[in-house]
Amino acid sequence: MHKQTYAHGHRIPMLMVVEPQDIEFLVKESEVLTGQAGRIFVIAGADWLIYRVLWSQAGFKVERLDDKGQVLHTQHQLPWEFVEHSVIEALQAGQLFTPSVRHRG
Repeated sequence: MHKQTYAHGHRIPMLMVVEPQDIEFLVKESEVLTGQAGRIFVIAGADWLIYRVLWSQAGFKVERLDDKGQVLHTQHQLPWEFVEHSVIEALQAGQLFTPSVRHRG
């Protein structure tokens, strides 16, 4: 499914996402544990690209974020469109990570 690691240069525990179907689970897990919609995913490359992915039965809402968490661009995609998104391309290249979620309490 995924394994915990520290992404290069970051002190936040990150999970490497290894299967496309894990994204739906990870988004739901984050929403349950944090009470906030969606989950942050990071594409680890020369530039650290940050996305927030929100899941619904109708498909995915993918928000590209800047380094302050502000939305730069939003895409609404059906499940069969999402498989061609750069988030999935990064996953297939072993470059997709998400911060570990801990229950507040």
